[in-house]
Amino acid sequence: MRHGHVDYFGKEIREAGGDMSVVPLTPLGREQAKAAGMALSHVRFDRAVCSGYPRTRQTAELVLAQQAEPTPELQVEPGLVEVHGGTVGEIRSRADIAAKMAFHFDAAGEPDASLLPGGELFSDAMERSVAAVTRFLAEPDWHTMLIAAHEGINRLILGWASGGGLHAVRAFEQDTACINVLDFDLVPSAGDGVQIERAMIKAVNLTPYNYVKHGMNMTSLEAIFTSDQKLV
Repeated sequence: MRHGHVDYFGKEIREAGGDMSVVPLTPLGREQAKAAGMALSHVRFDRAVCSGYPRTRQTAELVLAQQAEPTPELQVEPGLVEVHGGTVGEIRSRADIAAKMAFHFDAAGEPDASLLPGGELFSDAMERSVAAVTRFLAEPDWHTMLIAAHEGINRLILGWASGGGLHAVRAFEQDTACINVLDFDLVPSAGDGVQIERAMIKAVNLTPYNYVKHGMNMTSLEAIFTSDQKLV
């Protein structure tokens, strides 16, 4: 999953001097996460993981709260924190920052591309996020895992799972509180453990609060940086 709606201009981030890691869910984001939890309420999760940022932790907790069965302890995986952004430059409005960031994921497949000037290389972020997923897959005694992460990280994982790598990242939209379903076939490796025989993307960017995405014509970044957000 991606975390629910947030406000990158909210008081929490202003008080933290622009630190994106402190951003919590908005009331809209909480409603989106609850809707996702209701859609997933019949799924038995053996494990649950988040990036550790408040917005992913709150999203995972709201989803797990809809479970009828006892839920697993929520784990934190630092390898799934959002791609570290670089310098945005002078910002005068929400529309200004939306325009600056709108097409940055489109360049992920270019050599040494980063999220804004001076930011983390997309290739490095893909390496650490995929390493976390492959490590989970190698661990025994679980079948179904909930992961609550971020737009950039999810797009990178989907690009990897599709076989398209960084060049495929631009094709995967991740609306707030969306659900993706990835299925992996594992076989014994030549040594100890297992290896991935096949990765299947069975569903992508499902939004239970608006399944047919009526009225959701903006990208998720454009929607987040507009001031008037309503649950459709």
